[in-house]
Amino acid sequence: MTDEQLMSLVKSGKLDYLNELFSRFSKRIYNYFLKSTMEKADSDDLTQELFIRVMKYRNSYKEGHSVQFWIFQIARNMIKDHFRKMKIHKDQFNPVEVMPERLEDRDEQLIEQEMKLHRAMKELTDEKRELLVLSKFQGLKYEQIAKMRDTTVSNIKVQVHRTIKELKEVYFELSEDE
Repeated sequence: MTDEQLMSLVKSGKLDYLNELFSRFSKRIYNYFLKSTMEKADSDDLTQELFIRVMKYRNSYKEGHSVQFWIFQIARNMIKDHFRKMKIHKDQFNPVEVMPERLEDRDEQLIEQEMKLHRAMKELTDEKRELLVLSKFQGLKYEQIAKMRDTTVSNIKVQVHRTIKELKEVYFELSEDE
């Protein structure tokens, strides 16, 4: 069954199918929140709250549209609200381990590179970090991100390109410092 079919069932009141949507999206949503907030406890809470909102606002889902896009739009709004409420500044972030997409052994060098990447991502502004998380870590298409941000696809491409360039510079500066 497709995500859209499941969401149609949830929308029609068959809430048992929300469990399947949770199974399909919870890890990706958790990682999105974790990479955005850099806090495990907040990510747990936000993930749970997101699926409560999916259930509560299920009637706002438009049939035939991407469930993934709809869910990530909710998640993006939640992150904005979270930062507004918490008034978090990037110097308050703590390094965290990200839940791996696949449960496989990671070698030490890869873990070290991932931690360096997370430290480099902390140096980006919230908006730039969100752009990379949505496009590169969560795999949303530029068209979807442009729609979320109410801008053009070409603008998103330029922003992603510039943000990746900035991230590379920060990443390699961290490498030189070690």
